[in-house]
Amino acid sequence: MSTTELSSRTLVRDDVADRNPAEPPATTRGGRGRLWALTGPLAAVAASAGSVVADLGNPVYDPKTSGDADRILATLAQHGGALTVFHVVTSAAALLLLVYGAGVARRLRFALPADSMLPTVAVAGTTVTSAVLLLGTGLDTEVIEGVTRPETFVHETAALYGHWIGTIPYLWTAVGLTGLAIAWAAWRHRAVPRWIGLAALVLGGLTAVAGISPLEYIASLPGQLMVIVTGLGFALGDRAHRRGADHGNGSARA
Repeated sequence: MSTTELSSRTLVRDDVADRNPAEPPATTRGGRGRLWALTGPLAAVAASAGSVVADLGNPVYDPKTSGDADRILATLAQHGGALTVFHVVTSAAALLLLVYGAGVARRLRFALPADSMLPTVAVAGTTVTSAVLLLGTGLDTEVIEGVTRPETFVHETAALYGHWIGTIPYLWTAVGLTGLAIAWAAWRHRAVPRWIGLAALVLGGLTAVAGISPLEYIASLPGQLMVIVTGLGFALGDRAHRRGADHGNGSARA
């Protein structure tokens, strides 16, 4: 007589995937990395550098050329290199800001209740701002090439372009929501260090207020500062969170 033994394994929860027991749970792995946090300061610095370079080659605010479409076009034609640099660094800033927003959302999600809206609000602010930056560079190639053949280019378009790059990339209004979401997560849920929350509250609030006001283009200054401070805070000052994640990994491995 022979005996056949059958064994079966049934998961108590149908939402838990089968995995190697030696592998730490996903919740213990999330949020430990710090490189994502540095994309925020890099994005802010790149955007600021792009604005400076654009101003160097922007004649619409120069009293000597402002109001004269022909002279504006001629001046833009002489600054094609600066406008190209503006396009490259501002587009790079937009992409880096997307990464930063995704990292902030993951960091908040790690410490907040599962149904919290704060991670979504935070990433929405950076996503909208990234889109605005890309729109700010949307006319670059058309104009940089067009001003080199003035006989086929509408000169007034050059004046419009000067105002476009002098305004649109400065609209960091939506990133104020990112700062306010971080602040609320810090003070209501203690999900991030309080000092990061305070900086996010002050700078994010100023960004939102500036953006709502008729002087909306000044929102870029507090918005960029907010991204720099919070990014460096998450990269260098979020030690308690990293210790907790490392402890969780150690427990899982043990």
